[in-house]
Amino acid sequence: MPGLLRGVARTAVVAGTATAVSNRVSRRQQGRWAQQEYQEAPPQPAPAAPPPPPAPSADDMSSRIDQLKQLGDLKAQGVLTEAEFEEQKRRILG
Repeated sequence: MPGLLRGVARTAVVAGTATAVSNRVSRRQQGRWAQQEYQEAPPQPAPAAPPPPPAPSADDMSSRIDQLKQLGDLKAQGVLTEAEFEEQKRRILG
């Protein structure tokens, strides 16, 4: 019986070692293939910058100035808080 047990143990060790080596070779090969695919892939073009916002017209500018004046008056009267004033000002100038 001890000879049989020794043979089974030896077979288990050999099989386990073979499996570990095989897995390592497969992982290394997959890594090489992935690196080759990355190197062969054409470079991705850089995304285009968004176009600048259109310049406001003279009428639009005077309208914004009027709105800002009204906001300033409301703030001076105490109707708007500083935070509300800043928020509305950002929205108008946006």
